[in-house]
Formats: sequence, structure tokens, C-alpha cells
Amino acid sequence: MHEYSIVMSLMEQCEELALANSAKSIEQVELKIGILSGVEPALLAQAFDTFKLETRCHNAKLVMNIQPLVLQCRTCDKQSEVQERTIICPVCNSHHTQVIDGEDMMLMQLVLDT
Repeated sequence: MHEYSIVMSLMEQCEELALANSAKSIEQVELKIGILSGVEPALLAQAFDTFKLETRCHNAKLVMNIQPLVLQCRTCDKQSEVQERTIICPVCNSHHTQVIDGEDMMLMQLVLDT
């Protein structure tokens, strides 16, 4: 399960940011997770709860904002937001699309206790 390695890297990043800002602890970790990121939110939350115990995140709340997929159709030139894992344009049913957003996972915000 690659969510464990993702959370381990996330914890390292959180610790570095907390240290750089002289924070005693981290109260909240907010993530943006794209539908096509390859990350399973339930498994990520479970891994976060497991690994946070020995870090400054030990009492932190994990907030996951699931980013819909944003497609740009090269056939009808429409941009669409879809909630499922598909690259088919919902307007004209073309497969000739480009993914604009929804493929990545990003740390968006930390709430620190300084």
C-alpha cells in the first residue's frame, strides 16, 4: 500500500514546516487529492492516523478535499468537471481530451500551534 510511503513523506514535510515556524504542534493538515492521483482517501486517512502518533501531528485533524477531474475536450473545445475516473468528454463523448486538473495530491495548508 503506497499510502504509507506517501504519509511518511507528508509527515516529514509537516515536521520541517513546523520546525521552520517554531510550532509546538500541528492542529490540522489540509490536502487536495485529485480523483486520478492514485491515492485512496480511506487508506490515506488510516495511514495518517497510524503515523501521526509520534510526530507534531499527533492531535492533528486531516482534511481531504477531493479534486474533481477537469477535462479539456479537443473535439468540442469544452472544459468539463467530472466526478468519476474517466477521460471521456461528458458533452460530446469524445476520447480526445486533455486532463487539466485532478491528477495530483498537494499539501494545501497546515494549522500550527506556535
